[in-house]
Amino acid sequence: MIEVGPCSMFDGRMGSIMDRRLRRAPDAEWVLMYRLGLSRQRIAALVRVPAAAVGYHLAIARRQDPGLEAEHQAAADATPIPYPSPTDLARMEVVIAWVKAEGRLPRDRSGQRSERSMARWLSVRRREAAVGTLDPAYRNGLTHVPGWLGNLRDAEDEARWHRRLAQLEDFRHEGNDWPRHGKADSEQEHTLGVWIHTQRYKHRRGELDPVKVKLLDDAVPGWQTGRTRGRPPRR
Repeated sequence: MIEVGPCSMFDGRMGSIMDRRLRRAPDAEWVLMYRLGLSRQRIAALVRVPAAAVGYHLAIARRQDPGLEAEHQAAADATPIPYPSPTDLARMEVVIAWVKAEGRLPRDRSGQRSERSMARWLSVRRREAAVGTLDPAYRNGLTHVPGWLGNLRDAEDEARWHRRLAQLEDFRHEGNDWPRHGKADSEQEHTLGVWIHTQRYKHRRGELDPVKVKLLDDAVPGWQTGRTRGRPPRR
């Protein structure tokens, strides 16, 4: 396993990684770290994001580059394993058996920790299905779980929200002022203007998820205020 110290090649870039947590998946820096043998948890600790976020990016990267997992395992001096691994598939079988026994899907607000864990696992699979990265082994196995894609629209909406945030972050980093939803100079500005206007409206009404408020604060500081009336656009 590669050890990453304070003088490593990654530490010099850590600031920029942390400043832009929501790059379009897959994040090239995170994929490089993984290719060089760092674990998902180690990457998450270095860039200070949830391990689940890193895992989401890596799942997409594996689909795009089937050899990525083998390179990671080789760099980590471990025996290459397939993805999904036997452990991953066994986890799916546990979920399938539970659903058949209970006659319903697991709930993420259950009082049972194991049920909440299964609900989160299914949520990740829905998100992968929404963005087209669900592994065929999962897709085939989950056909035995009726209705597991019932919240696919929610997963698609969630994926779209994160894409819009990444697009807005890029838009601002290019030197643009806050996008307008009226009198926009381009279709992109109009789309982003409508989106951020909606986020501000929901936030004022107390309807915006606090997690999303934090993501917006981190990625695009000042989003709640936006343009100052009468201020000329930035060039």
